[in-house]
Amino acid sequence: MDLNSFLTQGDNPMLRSAAAEFATNWAIRRILPGTPLSRQGEGDTREYVLLNGRASLTIGDAEGGIVCVGLFASPCVITPNLARTRNGKALARLEITEEALIAEMSSDTLIERMLVNEEIRNWANAVLRQEIQRKADREWALASLKGAARLAWFRERYQGYENGFAHGLIASFLGMTPVSLSRLRKETRFKGQ
Repeated sequence: MDLNSFLTQGDNPMLRSAAAEFATNWAIRRILPGTPLSRQGEGDTREYVLLNGRASLTIGDAEGGIVCVGLFASPCVITPNLARTRNGKALARLEITEEALIAEMSSDTLIERMLVNEEIRNWANAVLRQEIQRKADREWALASLKGAARLAWFRERYQGYENGFAHGLIASFLGMTPVSLSRLRKETRFKGQ
């Protein structure tokens, strides 16, 4: 998908004239799998739109454990910088998991554009609201659902992700072990036959 189409047809459609002007502020580039867009604890001042491909957002601990807190399949806006950083430092590792085409812009440029253009401001505020809703929805699922129900929740809200991401990432995102996810996948497959 191209950036103009995403901006005018996505979850938060902009007027074509505003989208065309806004699109000129973004740089487009192709990224190979395994490439980090940001590293936990390092400087991070960018905003990203994933036009094609997949990415993950993970948090590492001092013992080397990794928790997946975000899975992204194109086309989508990746978690806004405001929610990924503190004091200009990345709280998590943002990594491309499948060859991707991204649009990127500095966070400062986005803020400047929001201040002078209501269409851009409305679009960016809607993106942030949706991100908050996604995070709250996941927290609710992790806190209130048992394993099988959590997998059903994931399948309903993240259609196509199960076959597009490593199952270790999915298990972590769902707050379970890879073994538990594998068992639940087998159980639900047999029940559906």
